[in-house]
Amino acid sequence: MRIVVLALCAVLFHGCKGGYSFTGGDVGSARTLSVEAFGNRAELVNPMLAQRFTTELQSVMVRQTPLSLVGREGDLQFSGAIVEYSVRSEAPAANDQVAQSRLSMTVEVVFENALDDKKSFTQRFSAFRNFAASTDLRSVEDALVEEMVSELSDKIFNRALVQW
Repeated sequence: MRIVVLALCAVLFHGCKGGYSFTGGDVGSARTLSVEAFGNRAELVNPMLAQRFTTELQSVMVRQTPLSLVGREGDLQFSGAIVEYSVRSEAPAANDQVAQSRLSMTVEVVFENALDDKKSFTQRFSAFRNFAASTDLRSVEDALVEEMVSELSDKIFNRALVQW
């Protein structure tokens, strides 16, 4: 009886493998993806930001799809650059003081679907985090960057493969 149940489950699972991942992303008939190293064209440069972003985007795509990561020319291809990374005063406080600062990041992404060009796009994605103006950016930057990089990677995944 167990063998019959296992065989049935295997047949059902094999029949459901289509182009969808368990997270809802539609990869169509794609089998591979490539993520080129993102450049950093922002005026304010965080030396590790581009590598950190590239690695996180690769991780999200591999984790949430059945696709294999290849060095270049995948069925689905991601490339681009960090075009903004900035800090600015955000919320005024009493006595002409600033209560909050905002760290912002914008990434321009070129997504090419080699199997269905209608799904390809070039788009900018942005994220920001506020922090107390009395706090030194260096003391919170790593945590804020980690959150923004994760958020941006999820936005890109959703736009490219979920089409939300």
